[in-house]
Amino acid sequence: MGIPEKIKAIQEEVTKTKVNKATEHHLGLLRAKIAKLKKEQEEKKSKKGAKVDSFGVKRSGDATVVFIGLPSVGKSTLLNQLTGARSTVGAFQFTTVTVVPGMMEYRGAKIQLLDLPGIIKGASTGKGLGKRILSVARNADLVLLMLDVFQPYHEDVLVNELGNIGIKINQKAPNIIIEKTTTGGIAIAQQVKLTKMTENLLKGILRVYGINNARVVIREDLTSDQLIDYVSGNKSYAKAITIINKIDLVDKKFLKQLKSKIKSDFIEVSADSGINIDVVKDKIYDNLRFIRIYMRPKGRETDYKEPLIARKDSTIGEICDKLHRRMKNEFRYALIWGNSVKFGGQRVGINHVLQDEDVVTIIKSR
Repeated sequence: MGIPEKIKAIQEEVTKTKVNKATEHHLGLLRAKIAKLKKEQEEKKSKKGAKVDSFGVKRSGDATVVFIGLPSVGKSTLLNQLTGARSTVGAFQFTTVTVVPGMMEYRGAKIQLLDLPGIIKGASTGKGLGKRILSVARNADLVLLMLDVFQPYHEDVLVNELGNIGIKINQKAPNIIIEKTTTGGIAIAQQVKLTKMTENLLKGILRVYGINNARVVIREDLTSDQLIDYVSGNKSYAKAITIINKIDLVDKKFLKQLKSKIKSDFIEVSADSGINIDVVKDKIYDNLRFIRIYMRPKGRETDYKEPLIARKDSTIGEICDKLHRRMKNEFRYALIWGNSVKFGGQRVGINHVLQDEDVVTIIKSR
């Protein structure tokens, strides 16, 4: 029996099994087996040299944001509003057939926006240009889920398709540590009590993946699916903003009813009429967690006009990497003025964590 047949057989067993407290352990192990087989299937394809189709997109700017939505929801129009890019716009489906990049310059940051072709249900299994589109989203810093005001239920389609290809939307990687050992079985230390699955199920899932000896530290109450995602190691976690477009076509009563139908918070826009475009810009900037760093070259004035854009919790070392690839090797120390230090001009090392609007002078080795 090959891997596809094994997966199908286990999926059929899952379907036939009633979901209740008594079957929770069994179903958890079945899901773990399916995930493991799917991973083996992907690895087999990779070894054979089978390439996953993807659009060749060169990253640029301080961050990359992708538009994900079904055809004709207005992604191209919104991109044009945000960036001035010339993405083809038309009142028919599948107008965009390749990736159209644009650059949004906002509050000192240069943010690359990618208008992707519309996806359809089943995209994660290869329908349409699905896999190629979704593979671009895997490497993005932020995802914009774009919906038509008359079809808000498509949010579930988008989230499910992304989830099927291994992109978890608005979720964090589970806070768990697993250290493999050579003997001693599986020892579990719970810093937080497990309520969503039992210790036996946790151990069973680890054994499915061939982990028979390990020290496990549980730092949050997690589900069996979260554990499977963590152990399989083929998941990425992406922040997303939901945008409802074409609000100029409905009244306030319609929008009020809409809020009860959509699970997540969303921004109401009209890409055609330019409504709430600045709100979208602010939300994108805030979700990318940028900080502005002002550079003060030794013996010169601070450059307040063009801040260096970095991500929250960036270190001096990461700023060195942004400035020049050899800067870190020549680094001696840095002088800082701002909220990250106790006094202006404080001398710090390469691992010092910066805060928004810090002023930095890098002192190089002689």
